[in-house]
Amino acid sequence: MASSEMFSAIQKSFQVLFMGRNFVRLLQGLWVTVWIAGVSVLLSLFFGCILGAVMTGKNPVVKVLCRIYLEFMRIMPQLVLLFLAYFGVTRAFGLSLSGEMASIWVFTLWGTAEMGDLVRGALVSMPVHQYESARALGLTERQVFVHVIIPQTVRRLVPLAMNLVTRMVKTTSLVVFVGVIEVVKIGQQIIEANRLTVPTAAIAVYLVIFFMYFLVCWPLSVLAGQLEKRQKLGV
Repeated sequence: MASSEMFSAIQKSFQVLFMGRNFVRLLQGLWVTVWIAGVSVLLSLFFGCILGAVMTGKNPVVKVLCRIYLEFMRIMPQLVLLFLAYFGVTRAFGLSLSGEMASIWVFTLWGTAEMGDLVRGALVSMPVHQYESARALGLTERQVFVHVIIPQTVRRLVPLAMNLVTRMVKTTSLVVFVGVIEVVKIGQQIIEANRLTVPTAAIAVYLVIFFMYFLVCWPLSVLAGQLEKRQKLGV
């Protein structure tokens, strides 16, 4: 009897997903999540490559400033950065910044720091003989960098960058705390609206949200794994 009641409760919780526009709303929330992550990733990849190249320079002041920026972004939790951006900086300077824009700003700053360190590591780890061999062939410094160093750096960076992208997508779930109506927030709204009639609605809602995140992140993880294997095999 208990098992049949449990089955009935789970069945009702899944029925909640198809009441009205609940499932469509979840998909719309997922789009907001993907949009925030996508814009942040593109900006992070662009600025991260620039930062990584700057970090390999010889100017000690610039290197120290870059290191401080990197460590600050790594030490400070993303949720605290969101609160600082949305509730702190915007209020202190009288800026009108939406939750979405504050989230993109924070994730871009964080992603730029992480990507910059990946680029720096890839450039620094490049064997010296690669430079020497290219110069021995008569290539200029620009040609060495464009035709020899950059292609090998990109090859090393792609798997690592894919892992960073996956992390950024998952971290976007934090934007719910600054009022962004994304997939987790909509899930919470659906659960609250059916709290009295279907107390077990959270089971189905959060399970569907889990699969939505899985479907977004899993292809990226698989692609990163395949690229790492190809890199090890030297393909």
